[in-house]
Amino acid sequence: MKLLIFGHGYSARHLVAHLALAPGDLRVTTRSAEKAAKLAAQGLIVRLFPGSDMAQDLDWATHVLVTAGPEDAGDPVLAETRDAFIAAAARLTWVGYLSTTGVYGDHAGAWVDETTPLTASTARGKARIAAEGEWQDLHRDHGLPLHIFRLAGIYGPGRGPFEKVRDGSARRIIKEGQVFSRIHVEDIAQVLAASMARPDPGAIYNVCDDDPAPPQDVIGHAAELLGLPLPPAVPFDPATLSPMAASFYAESKRVDNSRIKEDLGVRLRYPDYRAGLAAMLASDRAKS
Repeated sequence: MKLLIFGHGYSARHLVAHLALAPGDLRVTTRSAEKAAKLAAQGLIVRLFPGSDMAQDLDWATHVLVTAGPEDAGDPVLAETRDAFIAAAARLTWVGYLSTTGVYGDHAGAWVDETTPLTASTARGKARIAAEGEWQDLHRDHGLPLHIFRLAGIYGPGRGPFEKVRDGSARRIIKEGQVFSRIHVEDIAQVLAASMARPDPGAIYNVCDDDPAPPQDVIGHAAELLGLPLPPAVPFDPATLSPMAASFYAESKRVDNSRIKEDLGVRLRYPDYRAGLAAMLASDRAKS
């Protein structure tokens, strides 16, 4: 495997750790010159992107992961490398594009799966639908071995509720009927690895755990694990939230993950937030 990653962020780093790739079998991009220098010091081959000609890297790669999200002008990777992807399509074994379950829009807490129509209401969700369509055009018209992964809310080491619960800033925001699906980053890594081992160009996968749950339940359970008082409950008020947080609360749905189990044989390490939070806390305590 020769893996090229556009956007070496949180999920990508956990995939690399899961695959245990040698540095010579990995090339990554970043927007930051400072981050590029740090990654290069670790022995990685790093490209500043946008701004680098990626044709040779695409010619080298067997597998490509795209984690970069869409921008106002469209998909930033395709804006720079569409022709290079077309030229490399026949040589590539696997291309993965990380999308979001936000493409489904609001379903008032009902279940959605990969066949559900895409009815996003937020600007972010609509941009993702457009970006998915751009990538699917390359699969349809040029045989790009594309796989789309619609990720639920990501949590894991360094990304969880414990810090806010500890410092007293956590709040249990109550919105009647609101549920979110979520996924531990280590399970994202194993889903991507399973797909690489069993390519199915054109496939779309929901990547989430088994237990869509109200967000206030997650905060409450984190407090219970820490032995701290239950954070105060406050009614939902979009005016008090960041635009990003308000957009999450604008949509409620339960996301079905049957396909990753049935088609890829995935057995989630953290099938619900309780298992995920317990493992994170145990790891934190082992390090302290």
